[in-house]
Amino acid sequence: MIIEMKIPSPGESVTEVVIDTWLKPDGAYVEMDEALAEIQSDKAMLSLNAEKSGMLTIKVQAGETVPVGAVACTIDTSVSAPAGTTEEKTPALVAPSAEKTNSEKSYASGLPSSSAEKLMNEKGISPSQVEATGRSGRITKSDVVTALSQPAAVKTNPTPKSTEATKPALIPSERSERREKMSQLRKKIAQRLVAVKNETAMLTTFNEVDMTAIMEVRKKYKDKFKETHEVNLGFMSFFTKAVCEALQKFPAVNAQIQGDELVYHNYADIGIAVSTERGLVVPIIRNANQMSLAEIEKAILVFAGKARESRISLDDMTGGTFTITNGGVFGSLMSTPILNPPQSAILGMHNIVSRPIAVEGRVEIRPMMYIALSYDHRVIDGKESVSFLVKVKELLEDPTRMLLGI
Repeated sequence: MIIEMKIPSPGESVTEVVIDTWLKPDGAYVEMDEALAEIQSDKAMLSLNAEKSGMLTIKVQAGETVPVGAVACTIDTSVSAPAGTTEEKTPALVAPSAEKTNSEKSYASGLPSSSAEKLMNEKGISPSQVEATGRSGRITKSDVVTALSQPAAVKTNPTPKSTEATKPALIPSERSERREKMSQLRKKIAQRLVAVKNETAMLTTFNEVDMTAIMEVRKKYKDKFKETHEVNLGFMSFFTKAVCEALQKFPAVNAQIQGDELVYHNYADIGIAVSTERGLVVPIIRNANQMSLAEIEKAILVFAGKARESRISLDDMTGGTFTITNGGVFGSLMSTPILNPPQSAILGMHNIVSRPIAVEGRVEIRPMMYIALSYDHRVIDGKESVSFLVKVKELLEDPTRMLLGI
């Protein structure tokens, strides 16, 4: 029996998607529920899973744009699993021979994502030099970056001299350019960013936080916290708690414009901006105002895993009343975060830097962080935005009060 696998709909407004990567080669035997391909829309990444076990026949090649509901592949359920299937899957992580087809090469090279494969080609390293952490043994861009940050490990399997000799040396004065098609997700991000600038009255206010108290709490309790809750105690959970407390004091920061009305929320669904190899995504922690530090950390850990494996769904990113983004992980000292519509405000975290500050008439070196609140002035007045950010600062600098609810 031939089963047609059709492109699922990522959402009501999505009419077409792009086949990003085939995770199985044409003609392979696949098991029921096994991930066959990753599909990219302008809103999210989703996987195409096998409805039945059988032999896979690919109908749409990677990189093609197809309408929702189109047949992406078929599965012949009359084909039985070959003998020694487990043993035959091992060569999938070995470099392919020159005679194999393009789809087989993509799969047999260690399941690299398109961006990971491009970076490996640019840096001249092979899949065998990269430790894959993605789903089903897939190599992600972050895996390649990690491998490149460990030159000793990369050198253990150098490129053959004959190959190096054929590659033209890059001359500093040489001029070149490279073109690549924008992904659906990148197109959507671009449209949303332009819309925010054109359709909102966005302003940003800044403040700074002395991180001494939070760092002392983490240092004192991190081991016990990990032992008790089986998750690390990070900075993001403190910021999320502080934001939720401040939103109760200043509900306009948690409000949104819908038509001619302002909608106020008595709950806090906090979006946590996560950087992926395909762009920025913002999964939502629902009812964060009711969660403990441990529950927030566990939710963040789940989303981080989904982002790494490109499994964040549209439902994970739908909704949200406020967003937190952390440019500090990339070394940003100060920036102006851009709104995530239809939300009216976003908090930007930044790098922690030891700086001299005045403390009770004397100069001390303290770990300081600049924080920024971008807000829609149509909804939030200047007094509310500044007061909200001051409240967040106060809660972070005295985390005991925040945890005790006083």
